[in-house]
Amino acid sequence: MDPDHPVPWFPAWGVRFAEPIANIFSVVSVFNEWRPSNRWLLASYDSLASEVHLWSAWYAMRVAESSGEMVAKTPDAEFIRLVSGTHQINKAFERAGLAVGDERAWVVFLPDFEIGEGFAEFEIPRSTYNEKNADAERLVEQLGTTLITRRPIPTQAGLERIGADYSEGISSSMMEGSFISHMALSNLR
Repeated sequence: MDPDHPVPWFPAWGVRFAEPIANIFSVVSVFNEWRPSNRWLLASYDSLASEVHLWSAWYAMRVAESSGEMVAKTPDAEFIRLVSGTHQINKAFERAGLAVGDERAWVVFLPDFEIGEGFAEFEIPRSTYNEKNADAERLVEQLGTTLITRRPIPTQAGLERIGADYSEGISSSMMEGSFISHMALSNLR
């Protein structure tokens, strides 16, 4: 990780399946059997855009979790809902969950450290990613996947996957902000 990067790496590991997903249930069943808690999730590869996008979704999830105002019953589902920009859990998993034909995904861990009273009143520990790496590697192995040595990047395909309506396209300089803006819609629709 670059020490000059504005935020630490989010605990997310890109994975590639040996072949495109034919049965989502079988993949999710293995994942659920081996994940240490519901703070671990699988997300579609294109739905996650950047470290800032991930930490923003995580922060919104932790605020809702801490205040008892989550729409979903579990942190993993709430995170997927926020990333998807929808109030509907089923639609959220259609957008940011796994789909038949997916070849890549993200294994994600949602830290549960305290966030403080105000937005700038906590510091994200830079060790968060490394502390969960062994658990992530075990999940990667159980899924029969291989690690992708790449961090999340915003793409037009990702915006389309999460249901953002940018039919005329958007410049690459505006793309990360578009993912974050779309996330803000999660409590409106």
